[in-house]
Amino acid sequence: MPKNQIPVLKEDRPKMKSGRKIIFILMLLFLALLIVLFFRSPVSKVSEIHFTGNTFNTEEQLKEKAGLAIGVQYFSVDAENVKKNLASLGTIETVEVDKQFPGVVNVNVVEFPTVAYELANNGSLQAILANGKSIPVSASGIAVEKPILTQWDPKDPNKAKLSKVLADIPNSMTSDISEILPSPTPSFPDRIKLYTRSKFEVITAVSLLRDKVEYLNQVIEMEQPGIITMLEADSYEPFKPEKLEQGAEEPPTQE
Repeated sequence: MPKNQIPVLKEDRPKMKSGRKIIFILMLLFLALLIVLFFRSPVSKVSEIHFTGNTFNTEEQLKEKAGLAIGVQYFSVDAENVKKNLASLGTIETVEVDKQFPGVVNVNVVEFPTVAYELANNGSLQAILANGKSIPVSASGIAVEKPILTQWDPKDPNKAKLSKVLADIPNSMTSDISEILPSPTPSFPDRIKLYTRSKFEVITAVSLLRDKVEYLNQVIEMEQPGIITMLEADSYEPFKPEKLEQGAEEPPTQE
């Protein structure tokens, strides 16, 4: 090869980086436009809200408390926030939120069961829930087999404990109890007095009722009306027969 021969220069290839960058930017702009159009369209908004399992609150009340409304952004509905907001009502035990795209939100609530009733200061009937909360009785009516709580202080902690105990006992074992009153003593601060529809008077304690209720039902089934004591020891004493029936006229005296 001659010493003075000049090497052949390589031909520069056209660079594609600038073109790819422009395409990428255009794609981003197109994607952003699609997102803007989507969130402005009815498809991205809540179009249906359904509640099931509610009896203590109307759907409108639940919607307001949950922060749900027709037309809000579907993807902004947070299931955990809905659950937290509804739980603050005090009547709802569990909440399930099922979102179905596009636009449908289904909310199933499980309310605390009603365990008893009481008369409020204004004379209205209140339902006592398993968590101890009192709420006005709905138009659906009352369950006649539930007891009535009378003379209870709303701030008495034993009232809430009693509500939880009643919720744990099957209805079949408490259906004969008509009334429950507080009757505390120094030895038993949670002592209560019960009256049954079968004319028994029962003395026990909130902390003992769950374990003693079976004995209560056995006595009611086998014995005549009387006083049943279910504290440290169980006992039964029949009522003394009255000399005259209530309402009967006394016999005339002979002169």
